[in-house]
Amino acid sequence: MPTVPGLPAAKVREVIKYGADFIKICASGGVLSKGDQPGTPQYTLEEMTAIAEEAHKLGRKVAAHGADGTQSIKDAIRAGIDSIEHSSLIDDEGIALAKQRGTYLVFDIYNDDYILQEGEKAGMLQESVEKEKKIGRMQREKFPQSVSSRREDRLRHRFRRLSSRRQRETIRQNGRVGHEAIDAIQAATISAADLIGLSGKAGSLESGYYADIIAVDGNPLETVPVLEKVKFVMKGGVVARNDFAAK
Repeated sequence: MPTVPGLPAAKVREVIKYGADFIKICASGGVLSKGDQPGTPQYTLEEMTAIAEEAHKLGRKVAAHGADGTQSIKDAIRAGIDSIEHSSLIDDEGIALAKQRGTYLVFDIYNDDYILQEGEKAGMLQESVEKEKKIGRMQREKFPQSVSSRREDRLRHRFRRLSSRRQRETIRQNGRVGHEAIDAIQAATISAADLIGLSGKAGSLESGYYADIIAVDGNPLETVPVLEKVKFVMKGGVVARNDFAAK
């Protein structure tokens, strides 16, 4: 299918000219955007294809944010978008497409907990909170199925980095198909580095990699929450914090 020249590709060139390292688009309506519905597409397949092709040509990757809608998710995957943020209404075909094409899926299901617990106190619109009540439940229903598909072929179906320790723990708890702590930790390190083009430089403790290291007092394989209590930080081989030295 031919791509659409013009504004989408031109906008990609413009933002890269002014320093963008990555491209992020809203593929569909979302929970926190006023007046739209999560299932409503905001780009056509042709437009997203033009965006992805232009970004890749210029050495950048593309994330489809707000990718809650079923059709928008599948169009974004077919267009060559690198990661699908939220993936709330993904269906079986979308999961199969992501696996086939090696697309990263980001379910960020801890966000649901936070919005429902803190949204109104933080000033979020009631409209957004009500949308989250519906979308969050559907997202959690799809996550275990996607994890199961990932386990069938670890090398091709991948998950992007998780934004926080709470995200990792929530992902682990909601996998329900054996998504162990190591899977969540690898999603935040090895897989994250792969997605943003830093494989061979970050995400692992190996010779030749950036010496960006944290240490905690405990075993995160036994209890993920210890990752929230960082005791040691090294950045580029330089120690920035060492609480262990004070003992």
